[in-house]
Order: sequence, then structure tokens, then C-alpha cells
Amino acid sequence: MTAHPEIQDEELMGVAQDPEQALRLHRSLRTVAGATSLDPGLREMARSVLSGGVDIKDAFQDPRYTEAVYQRMHEIRRAADEQTYAEQQQSKARFAEWDARQEADLDRERAERDAPVHGPVWSGAGGTAAGGSGRSARR
Repeated sequence: MTAHPEIQDEELMGVAQDPEQALRLHRSLRTVAGATSLDPGLREMARSVLSGGVDIKDAFQDPRYTEAVYQRMHEIRRAADEQTYAEQQQSKARFAEWDARQEADLDRERAERDAPVHGPVWSGAGGTAAGGSGRSARR
């Protein structure tokens, strides 16, 4: 997404209540950063937080960003109010499908995050990885 290294979920714990919320916030920031339909300032804020250039608490308190968030929420609310019943039902169905995909993605990310890291297991005697012969493959 970005050319710069990204912060880790743990760096969002200043505003997140637990690792799960930090994971979700991190994903949300990535979504905002890449959403071309959003305000450019809001996308830049998300990129700045992801790159570590702006602390998440500072971003949440910056009036430029909070105004952009409130403006977007107002637009969403207005659009929802103008929907017909049939459009509301279609939106609910699309949301349910999207939500299921998001949960599957979150499950995958949790599994990757929580997977034990396995390196080579070294035997003490010959300094070789367990199961290896200690000989070079080339002769």
C-alpha cells in the first residue's frame, strides 16, 4: 500500500483497548489510506499514521481530520436517509456479504499474527539443524 514501513498493531494500543481492537484499527487505517472516494486530507492522515509520521492520538485530535470524518459521516447519513426500502434491503445484504469477507480476512490475519515462529531447531552436538546430516548438499 505504502512505500514506507508501516507501524505495528501494538503502536495503536494508545487508543485501542486490546490487541483485537488495534488489529481492526490498523485495517481501518489501511482502508482509509487506499480509498480514493474519501477526502484526500483524510487519506493523507491515515497514511501518516501508518507510516509513523503522526501519532494516532494526535490525528484523532486534529481538527482537519475530525472535520473530514464528521463530513463523511454526514454524507453517509444523508445518503441512507434518501434510500428507498428496497435500496436499504440491498444495502443490508451487500453489507452482510462484505462483513463476512472482512471477518474471514481478520481470521486469516489473526492466525498469521498468532502463529508461532519456528526457526531451525539446532542440535547441541554437531551444530546442525535437527534432522540434517551436517554435510553440505554440494560435494
